Amino acid sequence: MKKNYEFVKNAAGRKIPTEVNGKKQVPFQGVHGYKPVGVKAAPLVSSCTDYPMDGNKVLPSIKAALKQAGLKDGMTISSHHHFRNGDLVMNQVFSAAAEMGVKDLMWFPSAAFPCHEPMIEHMESGVIHHIEGSLNGPLGRYASEGKMNGLAVLRSHGGRWQSVQDGEVHIDIAILAAPTADSFGNATGDRGPSTCGLLGFGLVDSLYADKVIVVTDNLVPFPCIPWQIQGQNVDHVVVLDKVGDPEKIVSGTTQLTKSPDRLFIAELTAKFVQAAGIMRDGFSFQAGAGGTALAFAIYLKEMMIEAGVKARFVRGGSTKYLVEMLEEGLTDYILDGQTFDLDGVRSMRENDEHVNTSPFTSYNWHGKGNFASMVDVVVLGATEVDVNFNANVVTHSDGQMLHGIGGWQNCLFSKCTILPIPAFRDRIPVIVEEVTTIVGPGELVDVIVTERGIAINPLRTDLIEATKDSGLPIRSIQELKVEIDDLIGGVPQKPKLTDEPIGIVKWVDGTVIDTIFKVKSEK
Repeated sequence: MKKNYEFVKNAAGRKIPTEVNGKKQVPFQGVHGYKPVGVKAAPLVSSCTDYPMDGNKVLPSIKAALKQAGLKDGMTISSHHHFRNGDLVMNQVFSAAAEMGVKDLMWFPSAAFPCHEPMIEHMESGVIHHIEGSLNGPLGRYASEGKMNGLAVLRSHGGRWQSVQDGEVHIDIAILAAPTADSFGNATGDRGPSTCGLLGFGLVDSLYADKVIVVTDNLVPFPCIPWQIQGQNVDHVVVLDKVGDPEKIVSGTTQLTKSPDRLFIAELTAKFVQAAGIMRDGFSFQAGAGGTALAFAIYLKEMMIEAGVKARFVRGGSTKYLVEMLEEGLTDYILDGQTFDLDGVRSMRENDEHVNTSPFTSYNWHGKGNFASMVDVVVLGATEVDVNFNANVVTHSDGQMLHGIGGWQNCLFSKCTILPIPAFRDRIPVIVEEVTTIVGPGELVDVIVTERGIAINPLRTDLIEATKDSGLPIRSIQELKVEIDDLIGGVPQKPKLTDEPIGIVKWVDGTVIDTIFKVKSEK
């Protein structure tokens, strides 16, 4: 049954619901407009009396662990996504919950992938009420069709930590898949047959959840060293035959582009970084996991070698390209937030300068600073950008919600944010008059690089001045838009949206920056 929502306009001029999934919402108040008050949330106080004195917390199955953790209707179950499309645990968790007859659960993953398509059956049956987390692929399409009982709530990686820390989301039971663990619950992701690298996205779950279940396929004698998750925060341990497919952490966007146009865009981006004076000894950068961003890192590496420049640190998502830079002496450190390939996993084990970080240190807006604002340049992707430099990463121009935010919003606070994007995809322009969904405010997007030219945000007079004699094809964003529209035969029709919300987008501070509305049916 369709619910009636009350809406207000936020500081971005977007209509947002005042209440979502039973919780009152704070409208976006501007990039620096909202500051929290109060104290952080806290986990339950526990007693060693309730745990085995020999430290052995192993239980025989996921179902046994869920029963011991007190699973009941309406609870929130969380998980991390470090296995990406190779996760083999969470489908089993909700199948066990279904067998127990539990209903109306909220799933709170740091991200969901196409491998989680079986969750649709659990939403249809009422085991899962709704999901608050990135909904990639089939789950995003399901929610886009208005079929989910509650609204999707999309948060950045830092925003997820913020929501738990601030008490907006209370985790009843956290499920942490771990490639290696001991019977006490100490766990790591950088070794074992199902190795996935970092477990940082599960750290907040281990610290704040009422109950924590570590699931592993490689139980080692105490102590599991190094431990990324501390057994002192773990209630139960379950051993399965296999928890994840390591080959599938390299999924979807984490493949180097082979497109000549996109390779050209990547090269233009690296040339801009050099021309703007950003590439200098001791600088820092972060490149996303998309194919164009990976190619950018390769071009930048070649320029650094030629110029004799060394970075102080690079921010990961670690890939083999960043690892090569570390091992060839082109950077002092990799500060890693997520491991995107098996070279990154190996480096994490072998290189002391490859450092684990968490969303708290990297991205959480409600902390005493974070690493994101200390990065000299970040290179990211986008599904759409408008003439005011507002950017979208969660919906397509057809209004379908098919992607998550990841660390994208958090990275916008770097000293220079560059979006290298093709002029159009499938003959649909990427530069539009107004984005379908605002995920990042235009004031934080500094440069757009396309194969047809480079647009610099007029707010960045320093970048305009630094590159005016560079010989690079620098043009206004309006000029680029007109050319692209002419090339494809005119401005395409925008999607026709209903007044029925199917999700909201949170800003890094927990306020609501935009609403995702259901697309009108063609029928």
